[in-house]
Amino acid sequence: MTLKERYEGVIGYFRTHVPVAETELNYSNPYELIVAVILSAQCTDKRINQVTPKLFKDFPTVEALAASNSDTIFQYIRSVSYPNNKAKHLVNMANMLLTDFDGVIPSEIEQLVKLPGVGRKTANVVASVIYEKPAMAVDTHVFRVSNRIGLTKAKTPLQSEQQLVKHIPQEFIATAHHWLILHGRYICLARTPKCGVCPLTPWCRYFKTQVIREDAPHSIGAPKSSAATSIGSVTKKQAVKKAGLTPQPGRKKTDGKVPAKKPSTKKSF
Repeated sequence: MTLKERYEGVIGYFRTHVPVAETELNYSNPYELIVAVILSAQCTDKRINQVTPKLFKDFPTVEALAASNSDTIFQYIRSVSYPNNKAKHLVNMANMLLTDFDGVIPSEIEQLVKLPGVGRKTANVVASVIYEKPAMAVDTHVFRVSNRIGLTKAKTPLQSEQQLVKHIPQEFIATAHHWLILHGRYICLARTPKCGVCPLTPWCRYFKTQVIREDAPHSIGAPKSSAATSIGSVTKKQAVKKAGLTPQPGRKKTDGKVPAKKPSTKKSF
């Protein structure tokens, strides 16, 4: 399978079956989105959605957030990861928005990354979601899934972003970010990918080379001389069991024992 065919297959599936894909963070305006995305770094969207309602109620605008201080904001976000740093980032981000951008969330990646607490991933999310720019935000899910499927061969998030943007049609880049995130969050899990229910197996390099499936003999990727192909620290047999698949029948086990030869009945002269 060529790389072009793999991209066409994956994008074609998502376009047909998941035409609408959006962030799971709750927000109602650009200000709320950038705050939520800053908070979501190394934290779950579920947790952020539990924290932001009261935060947005008491600090509904950039001006209100800028007038606060990190100690106060910390009390609202103490249950998220790295609350001390994030509280400082939020207050400083709001102040820079007022002084450098007249309180308006910028649309350009180069300007967004200047804001405290805003890395390239956060900037790409804001640019794609708010301004519908063809920006590919690469988080842990996007990085893992794109490598595992075979869409990329990347060692860094930036390499992954560059390769995805190169091969995904521009009109689908913003949505593809959400496709890959949701697929990684609910099906292509980090430790135990749910290959048994995954609809992308026809185009997935990981499935073809690492998982045996009874109705897809071509997916056996280990050399015939190999006794077991490990997936991390898990053998192929264990991977099949975890994936909920049925292994192909093999030869009867002999435990490595060779049957003893029967004594010869021929007479010797």
